[in-house]
Amino acid sequence: MKFVEECYRKVKPNCFKFISSQETKENKFKNKDRMLKKFLIPFCFWIKSKVDKKKPFILGLAGGQGTGKTTVTTIVTIILTKYFNLKVFKISIDDFYKTRKERLALSRKIHPLLMTRGVPGTHDVNLISNLFKEVKKNKFTKISIPKFDKSVDDRFSKNKWHNVSSKPDVIILEGWCVGARAQSISQIKKPINSLERTKDFDLKWRKFVNLKLQREYKKIFSQLNSLIYLKAKNFKILQQWRIKQEKKLWFNSKKKKNLKIMSKGDVINFMQTYQRITQNMFKHAPKYASIIFKLDSKHQINSAIYKKK
Repeated sequence: MKFVEECYRKVKPNCFKFISSQETKENKFKNKDRMLKKFLIPFCFWIKSKVDKKKPFILGLAGGQGTGKTTVTTIVTIILTKYFNLKVFKISIDDFYKTRKERLALSRKIHPLLMTRGVPGTHDVNLISNLFKEVKKNKFTKISIPKFDKSVDDRFSKNKWHNVSSKPDVIILEGWCVGARAQSISQIKKPINSLERTKDFDLKWRKFVNLKLQREYKKIFSQLNSLIYLKAKNFKILQQWRIKQEKKLWFNSKKKKNLKIMSKGDVINFMQTYQRITQNMFKHAPKYASIIFKLDSKHQINSAIYKKK
């Protein structure tokens, strides 16, 4: 407890500054002290115990849309950097989305639904694989990683990409489908929403996505040293959180041209493409994740389960 308090005093100004930058008039973060002291600082002590200076500790952080993955990842990065003096590189799997041009080609070749970013098959997994390969080398050299602009549904120009200039001690890969596993053919045959019934009646899209999980994504996720899972109560609450997220994106991007911001109806339709994998992770991710943070309906972490791994 003494070390937690010491860490809290040191990181509080930076953490609170970041949290306030994420708040809006309608949505204020509550119980910030509790979140840090009870959950995120102890979590950082756990990460520190796993770090091997010879090679990076690769951590996956998963959770449905709007669960606060980016917020948690940023706060954890602040704590690990400020208190533990670790080099941390955090990246979202979203940053590895294929370009609009690449997805358009995929949608014409395989299935129209692949124009919509999100599901396995719409990321450039070779870039993720290359990142993991490069950071494990004894002689590390600078590497550039794409950055994705959701407001225009395409990558930022290269001058705005992430630059990893020194070998990280910790890599955090966060994303809604990080650590997701494939289903059986019998499981994917039964449609779970109207989008699957009407837009994927021949199973082409579902089979393609499932095969990607079974092959390329399995190889990527097998390289994670640990998986952390942010577990929301249900899919409906994720929809509400994602709608709030889109409003925030609009507020932060309204000066840009050619915006691709979604309406409430768009978000609900968009999330149908995520529903199958999200619900499968609700059921199975807690069985194989190293740590499960359970979230309440107010977006707060209310419990943490550490597995013996």
